Amino acid sequence: MEPTRAPALGSAAIEPDVSAPPVADCAECPHRHDLLTQGRCTPGDVCVRVMSGRQIERFFRVNPALADAYAGDAFWERRAIAARYVSQQTLLTLIADPDEMVRRVLAYRLPIEALATLATDPDREVRVMVAERLPAERVECLAADPDYLVRQYVARRLPVGRLFRMIRDPDRQVRVTVADRLPLESLGLLRNDPEPEVRIKVAERIDYEEADGLLADPDWRVRLRLAERLPVDLLGALLEDPDPDVRATAQARWAEREE
Repeated sequence: MEPTRAPALGSAAIEPDVSAPPVADCAECPHRHDLLTQGRCTPGDVCVRVMSGRQIERFFRVNPALADAYAGDAFWERRAIAARYVSQQTLLTLIADPDEMVRRVLAYRLPIEALATLATDPDREVRVMVAERLPAERVECLAADPDYLVRQYVARRLPVGRLFRMIRDPDRQVRVTVADRLPLESLGLLRNDPEPEVRIKVAERIDYEEADGLLADPDWRVRLRLAERLPVDLLGALLEDPDPDVRATAQARWAEREE
């Protein structure tokens, strides 16, 4: 077999290396006389001037003390990466940054006492982070947030005694979360919820003595949960349920009792 020959060295035979990292012009960089000579930045690898998030991240990882100087940079990604390393004092000056990626970093790093400033941020991810980090006793300020995902985080963290205000939340998933956390003695408040997913969660947790109102639920999945967990003596109408799966589950448990 004839060996493969190397391509000719003409310009048409050489393809550009599209995987090569971008390299900034060091001649315009203010760090060329100190960091470059000290090995604390490397063209094409550790560089703050190039439009490359990876290289900028490596730069601030090596030189975190310089992050404050880039907090007001014109390039949003440079500001967002610098925000991970800036001092707490400088962090507070970025609260009104026009880019949501910068504010998302702030929502993760701001001290708890300053977080409420971002509770009305226009970006959902910022508010989600606020709902996740605020102390449970302060997260209620987001209970009426226009985005269901933010409210779901609130429903997961709100003190149980203050969950009642979310029983009528317009979103099904939020109410499922509420049904998963409400005290057992209050679960009956969601027994007639319009969404089957909520009533299924209620059926999984409700006290046996309060389950009567669910035995005739229009959704077979709700009745199946009851057939699986109610004491045999309370199965009642489920033994003759119109749904074959519900009926079979209830009858199988009844038969086990008689064995």
